Amino acid sequence: MTDRIPPESAGPIDYIAVVESPKFQGLKRTQRSFIFPLAALFLIWYFVYVLLAAFAPEFMGQRVWGDITIGLLFGLGQFVSTFAITMAYVAFANKRLDPVAAEIRDELEKVQAQS
Repeated sequence: MTDRIPPESAGPIDYIAVVESPKFQGLKRTQRSFIFPLAALFLIWYFVYVLLAAFAPEFMGQRVWGDITIGLLFGLGQFVSTFAITMAYVAFANKRLDPVAAEIRDELEKVQAQS
């Protein structure tokens, strides 16, 4: 099999063939291999926070320093982890996804220019 998008001799781009191409499938697989594990970890982390708040209020209410409690630190950790995941995805996409997407786009633009 080839990694190239099948060129059409004339006419519009066959987007079904593009989606079924090995290069595009590899791009989707690479993206999913990053997104699904991180989404699962974040959801687990979020539900642990919610469950602790609901069923362990004594633990979440323990003071760490002054009026700062464990619950407050966990809540702030939710925001920090959200930004960290976003930054990690942007770095991943810039390094691994965008170059392949640019190759696919360039090939499609060549096909479009030929028709």
